[in-house]
Amino acid sequence: MWDYTEKVMDHFRNPRNVGVIPDADGVGLVGSMACGDALKLTFKLGPDRRIADARFQTFGCASAIASSSALTEMIKGKTLAEAEKITNQDIADFLGGLPEQKMHCSVLGREALEAAIANFRTGNTVQKAIDGKIVCACFGVTDKEIERVIRDNHLTTVEQITHYCKAGGGCGQCKPELGRMLEKILQEQPAQPTTTEPARRLTIVERLRLIEETLNREIRPALQKDGGDVELVDIQGTRIVVSLRGRCAQCQVSRFTLKDVVEAKLREFVAPDIEVVEERA
Repeated sequence: MWDYTEKVMDHFRNPRNVGVIPDADGVGLVGSMACGDALKLTFKLGPDRRIADARFQTFGCASAIASSSALTEMIKGKTLAEAEKITNQDIADFLGGLPEQKMHCSVLGREALEAAIANFRTGNTVQKAIDGKIVCACFGVTDKEIERVIRDNHLTTVEQITHYCKAGGGCGQCKPELGRMLEKILQEQPAQPTTTEPARRLTIVERLRLIEETLNREIRPALQKDGGDVELVDIQGTRIVVSLRGRCAQCQVSRFTLKDVVEAKLREFVAPDIEVVEERA
């Protein structure tokens, strides 16, 4: 289970500024529901050219909701020049800290703010433009985005890269490239000291409960909207056996659903080394 601060839980349970500003001056849309996290940020300027109102809609976990809520509070009353100086670390600090595995939620907030400001200034599409070469195809993360989170947050491991931008959290085929990028950047700058503590190993009961919670909260609702479902069959260490039901069982892209939805979510919310396999009749 994640160790959330009281402020994170407050912004999760009582999110501020939820919704959309109909006549917004700036609109930013980042992420995607297929990847598990999506955020829409809108803001309205007042007569003094400061941000008078800001609202958000998000599809994501508790950290995504809390980060989005915090961001809207942080930018109110600021000029655009002041707002665009806000970093993802500033968002995490405002909340009293985020688990490292959830720092990508604060990065998503920063990206949404940048997209909304760019929309105001240029009038171009509200969807964040792809900048650079796609490195992680599972989550659509580019080399420019990866380089930025490494440098801005002084990352030192591939696992941290996954925590901050989700790259490498799907099929894992991009991890060698992430390692090469990280090594190159670390050679250019002094390494930063780290004081991370080893994660506590979950008990069998805790793992089972966390898997079931993730299936019920993060996976089943999306599958059921399309007439599908998934059931937990067995747990064999880090190997999770599931059975796809309904339309998912006959779907031509069931392998994509299994790996890029079910496995990706379980890796994010339970453990990064989980492998999901389908029980076949």
